[in-house]
Amino acid sequence: MNIAEIESALRELVEKPFNPESFVFEFLRIYDAPKATVTKLRQAQAGDLLQSGEIVWKKKLWFQPTPKGKAAAAIDAMSADPGKQAPRFLVATDGIEFYARDTKSDLSIDSDFAKLNDAFDFFLPLANIERYEGVDENPADIKATARLAKLYDAILEANPDWIGADRTHDLNIFMTRMLFCFFAEGTSIFEKGLFTTTLMNVSRENGSDLAQVLETLFLAMNADSKDRAGMPEFAKRFPYVNGGLFRDKTLIPKFSKRSRRLLRECGELAWSHINPDIFGSMIQAVVEPGMRGDMGMHYTSVPNIMKVLHPLFLLSLEEEFEAARDSDAKLVKLLRRLQNIRVFDPACGSGNFLIIAYRELRKIESRIFERQREIGQRSLPMTGVHLSQFFGIELADFAAETAKLSLWIAEYQMNEQFKAEFGTAPPALPLRDSGNIVHANSLRKDWLKVCPFKEGSETYIVGNPPYLGSSNQDEEQKSDMDRIFAPITKTYKNLDYVAAWYLKAADYGATVVSQAAFVATNSICQGEQVEMLWPLIYQRGAEIGFAHQSFKWRNNAAHVAGVTCVIVGIRRRGPGRKTLYSGDLARTVKNIGPYLLEMDDIIVSKEAFPVNGLPKMDWGNKPTDDGQLILLPEQKAELVKNYPAAAKLVRRYYGSQEFIKGIERWCLWIADDERAFAESIPPIKARIVAVAKFRAESTADSTREYAAWPHRFRQIQNFGSDAVLVPIHFSEDREYFTIGFCEGETSVVSNACYAIYDAPPHVMAILSSKLHAVWVSTVCGQLETRIRYSNTMGYHTFPVPALSEEQRQELEDHAWTIIAAREAHPGKTIAWLYDPETMPDNILQAHRALDESLERICIGRPFKTDTERLEHLFKQYAAMKKKAKAGGSRDLVFKGRK
Repeated sequence: MNIAEIESALRELVEKPFNPESFVFEFLRIYDAPKATVTKLRQAQAGDLLQSGEIVWKKKLWFQPTPKGKAAAAIDAMSADPGKQAPRFLVATDGIEFYARDTKSDLSIDSDFAKLNDAFDFFLPLANIERYEGVDENPADIKATARLAKLYDAILEANPDWIGADRTHDLNIFMTRMLFCFFAEGTSIFEKGLFTTTLMNVSRENGSDLAQVLETLFLAMNADSKDRAGMPEFAKRFPYVNGGLFRDKTLIPKFSKRSRRLLRECGELAWSHINPDIFGSMIQAVVEPGMRGDMGMHYTSVPNIMKVLHPLFLLSLEEEFEAARDSDAKLVKLLRRLQNIRVFDPACGSGNFLIIAYRELRKIESRIFERQREIGQRSLPMTGVHLSQFFGIELADFAAETAKLSLWIAEYQMNEQFKAEFGTAPPALPLRDSGNIVHANSLRKDWLKVCPFKEGSETYIVGNPPYLGSSNQDEEQKSDMDRIFAPITKTYKNLDYVAAWYLKAADYGATVVSQAAFVATNSICQGEQVEMLWPLIYQRGAEIGFAHQSFKWRNNAAHVAGVTCVIVGIRRRGPGRKTLYSGDLARTVKNIGPYLLEMDDIIVSKEAFPVNGLPKMDWGNKPTDDGQLILLPEQKAELVKNYPAAAKLVRRYYGSQEFIKGIERWCLWIADDERAFAESIPPIKARIVAVAKFRAESTADSTREYAAWPHRFRQIQNFGSDAVLVPIHFSEDREYFTIGFCEGETSVVSNACYAIYDAPPHVMAILSSKLHAVWVSTVCGQLETRIRYSNTMGYHTFPVPALSEEQRQELEDHAWTIIAAREAHPGKTIAWLYDPETMPDNILQAHRALDESLERICIGRPFKTDTERLEHLFKQYAAMKKKAKAGGSRDLVFKGRK
């Protein structure tokens, strides 16, 4: 069952009289317990080992029916002694009260039996649907960013000659060094507060000599003891840092009184509480002020990173740890596995993914050591997780260097935690190797040279590559796309930039056993991009192992970005578990299709003609007239007033905006046999002459040809026919599409719309349904946030059932009911009528009645959720395409319910 069906079935169960012997089996049926398991539990219940109605399902559920008022006490007794079966859920009820405890999450419910369906999601793990919990941000990170930004601006204010000059590299290096020193004095790397205190004590209040003091300190931190002769005593107090951080001599900016004060305020922050995963993005936002407003776009938050890492490999490590808890041999084996895991981010930026991955592996390692200590192993723990297991490629030199620094700081923090737990850790200084970070263009670099094959290793490719739709790619990025896709396909020009990382990951996985998961825009799993990208992925032997369905990008950085993202994990085809995440729910599924639904690997292809038996949908009529054949209301009124006979040449003109927003425009619609009459009217003749001139001067041969017929539109789809009007774009906020009728004798559909000419009214009903809306929203994709309609992708492919004459008439009646409901609100625009905030109840009810009828025709009842609608539609689409491929007609290929 899907989630909606579970809730509904549970409500029906608790509405029936409580039967202590049968209740639990009906309960298990709702949560899709295997039939064989239920049979065994019934047999066990019939024996003498359990009390009447009681069952114990190993690792899953312990259920006890109780006398009245005893359910709570039963739960307490079960919790105190869960027995060897170790059930996750403890449940007790007397048919009036209902108590349950989840021993894994340590959560409980205390409910009236009659309201149990309100807590249906508590037991979703029984149906292999886990609740996913994210990770909170650290507000100290954002505070530090704000202070660093103020310091940066004050430094530029004190160095006006640096603005616009080629000082970017010097200033970036300076800010990186400052960040390190602030962090070092906030931890045990330096003496507490050493850096800021020294600067404040030995420099003048006006900041005039602060640059010289900083230069001396930087020199000292790059010199070991034998090279410090002649340095002032305050500099000798600083340790030798090494690692290249202070190696290069760069310019240091001058300071003012204000910038010196802001430096002191930065030093006063609690830097030990700041996450290293934000360091690089923090500096990037500071040194590139234009990015500050969009920091959320350039900083992948910890919760989003964990959405990638947790299902990719952390979850399997957690499960292996739980299974190995009582065996030292298994724990040692898990330690070896940790030491052979490699994490590779081919768009690493400042290293956020690598930092969090390193930190999480160290945490699991510490838990293993702690468990070994608990079960009696007394060997001295020493970490085996090293930065050499982490690989990255980054285009920006500054970000690549920052990633190395951030990884080192992450190592220091984890070593400090390790020391607190186990009493020992490697020394903090001098700095050591900090990962395999390469400064290069990831799409032009051979990934195997950065992260080569290693026998016995597990390689996980992660990251948040640049999204960049095709219209936003610069020439170099378009060249990158050509290099990746041109040798293997002709249809790739409209792919998002991130698609190239998916293809390279699939290629890498064909050589090195690996898994990959990236944060991406949801457009790669919608519309035409699905057909462009995913067949190439599948051809390389890959499948989707897990996915997060669309979610809004959110973090606590200075700006919250509003991008709609997905996370898709790919791997070699195999029998492993597949998990589909939707919000905070995780569901184990048989397969994840390219639209991120539980479905086969079905891809919807464009169809020039309908494969569903519906009439063809075309564009509206295209004028190509330089505006001469289009009239504003006042122009139309003046023409008809002065030349009443011209009224028969004027028709209402409808494009998307005219129809939805009620904008009034008119057009000249002149048949060939009416041209002479039209040219007898001076203002119309002037317009026809202007159209002829405009077309004759066009650079397009086809347009110049139509200069011979300047009285009529350049492209006429159907002269004088009634039409169903379908706008090209729809607001994602509206529950239903705004479809309309256009009378051929009085109006013309423009090329800003699609049209179905001479369409029977039941077709308008089909297009006005929720079923059609969810299909188009999924297979057609979006433009910005609006739904982008496509006749060839969304309409010609829409899998409607075969309709009897009676069913057609039923749907036609619904279409006229919707039209009548709109007409009951004269003066209101379609935009107002379909705005969720203002939509009248009679229109909403008319659409819902239509939905009920159409969905009953499809499956005999209304669908529970949009997910269920889509799963049904994709199955029907697959059946429709299969029959068409086998040589069936273009007529309907499957029947609906009577």
